[in-house]
Parts: sequence; structure tokens; C-alpha cells
Amino acid sequence: MKLFPWRRLTIQAHDTLSSKIPSLSFINFSPSLFHSLPEQEDIFDPPFSSTLKTQKSITEKRENAASFEDSEKAHNFTINSDLPFDFRYSYSETNPAVEPIGFREPPRFSPFGPGRLDRKWTGTSAPRLQPVDLEKVAEERRRILGETLSEEETAELVEKYRHNDCSRQMNLGRGGVTHNMLEDIHGHWKRAEAVRIKCLGVPTLDMDNVCSHLEEKSGGKVIYRHINILLLYRGRNYDPKSRPTVPVMLWKPLAPIYPKLVKNVADGLTFEETKAMRNKGFNAPPLTKLSRNGVYVNVVDKVRAAFETEEVVRLDCTYVGTSDCKRIGVKLRDLVPCVPILFKDEQIILWRGTKDEEHHSSGKAS
Repeated sequence: MKLFPWRRLTIQAHDTLSSKIPSLSFINFSPSLFHSLPEQEDIFDPPFSSTLKTQKSITEKRENAASFEDSEKAHNFTINSDLPFDFRYSYSETNPAVEPIGFREPPRFSPFGPGRLDRKWTGTSAPRLQPVDLEKVAEERRRILGETLSEEETAELVEKYRHNDCSRQMNLGRGGVTHNMLEDIHGHWKRAEAVRIKCLGVPTLDMDNVCSHLEEKSGGKVIYRHINILLLYRGRNYDPKSRPTVPVMLWKPLAPIYPKLVKNVADGLTFEETKAMRNKGFNAPPLTKLSRNGVYVNVVDKVRAAFETEEVVRLDCTYVGTSDCKRIGVKLRDLVPCVPILFKDEQIILWRGTKDEEHHSSGKAS
């Protein structure tokens, strides 16, 4: 058999080496020779050390015990809040008088965390435990606010905090006045006398409602209001060290299920009349076009003015979103008042109602 030159040289070199060291060819290179003997075992050799495994298991047990103790401490940590109102995710965008017909998550899951609040979560709110003395609460609020600001002091605060580049600003969106927003307000008040609040979206339909909830829940006072911009003043005698404790919601609770907003047949109309009203409104030109997270402060007045001459009004809410369309319809139903008869393709169709309802609403207003 022919061999390549490099192959012949390799075989010759091997034969020469074997002749010089005869015992080399009989050596068995066992893998065990590359490891230390059991009596010389190194405790830091992970594959063959039982001591290291024992130490690791002991360390894991200690860490598990420490984490269990921490979880027990967190579970036993309870906040006792004496704020004089029921805790809700949103105060300005929910109506406590309307009871839900179902829940999307079990009411036992409190958004404040297990065992972290001395109040029980009902699925929509955490009611206060003790009755509230409203006179005492009002007296404490007057004490914190102190004397009324003079025109010069008000003008100085407004000039300091009303601009867009103000560092003490908060955005109020579709959730309205939320519970966690109260903690953010007190956080700003710790270093500033007032906080600037920019309101956008559905809550701007009723700015009076937003201002009343901000003043009632935070204890401050709105000293400036321009369209959708608010300045909330903390008061002369505000002390950050003695401010009320506001427990924070750890997650946003799922919205419960409420009764159907639009009925198949509107009250005061037959099925054919309701269908004709819907077709008429859907084919009518839109009264106004609403943008997503826009400012809707003039929408209520526009709808009221349109109902003086029109029976049905359409609002174009393209790109606003289905959920926001329903929120807008609910607010307009209560503020105008009117009857929502159709939500379709992000269009809102409103009916002004019967004459009996109009006289009833005007009698309430008077």
C-alpha cells in the first residue's frame, strides 16, 4: 500500500519514540487519571464535590425562608387611612348611584393588594369603616387653607405655574380624577404651593365636576381655570409631614358590567319610530367632529343649541374609540339632557327626547 510522504514520516517518528520508551505504548490513558483522588477531593470542584452542593442547598433554604418572612411582613402590613370618602379608581367618571350587574374579576381581589388596607374592596370601591363628621372635615379644610389669597398673591401663583414649561404639572386623562392621582398631588405639594393640571379627553365635558372632586378629595382649592387648565392650591397652613395617608392602588381594576346604555326601543317611541330616528340621525351632517383625547368643553352647549331646531344630532367620533364614545354618550345624556339612541362606526346619535321630558328637565333646572 502506498503511503503519503507525511504519513510515512509520522509512522517512522512513532516507531522511533516507541523504541526509546518501550512502556509508552502500553500506557492506558484513562479519564480517571486526569482527576484527583477521592481523599484529595477539592471542595470547590462542582461536579465531584458533595460539600458544595450541601452548602448551596443550605443557602437556598435560607433565601427561601427570608423571602417567606418578607412576604409575611408585606402581607401583615396594613394601612389605616382616615380619609372621609370611599376609595374608588375614578371619582369623576363613576356614578356611585348606579349599581353594576356583574364583575369581570372576583370582588375579593383588592387593587390595593392583599392585607394592605383596613377597608374591604367591594368590586367598585373600598367604603369607609366609620361614619364621617362632615362639619369637622370642613373645619379642618378651612384651617389648612387659611386666609383667602389676595389678588396679588393669586396673580403671582398663576404667573408662576400656568405656563406650559411648568415643572409641577399633571395630566388628567380619560380616567378623570383617579385615586392614585391624589398621592401625586400631595407629592407635588411637598415642594410647591400649587400644581398645574392639564385636562384632556372625556372629563373635559364637565369641568365643574372635575374641579369639585379635586377640591373635595385633595383638600386644596382651584385658584385658576382656563378652558382645560387648572391650578390647584394647597393652602397656607399645609404641612407635608402631617398630610393624610393615601394608600396606592397597585393595579387598575377591571371595569364592572353596567346595564345596557342604548335600548332597542327608546322610551316614548315605537320600534318603527326609533328605527326612523336612527336612520335620520345617521344620515344627517355631523354637528361637530371630536378628536381623540381632545378638549370637549363646548360640546354640551353645542348640543343644547342644536336641539332647539333639530330633533336628532350626530357627533362624528372617528378615531376616538368605542369605549370613549360610550363615556361621551353617558355624560351628554346627563348634562344636556338627551337620549342616546345609536352607537355605530364611532358615530353618536342623540335624540332630544319627548316634550314631556323637556318640560321635566327644565323644571328641574329652574
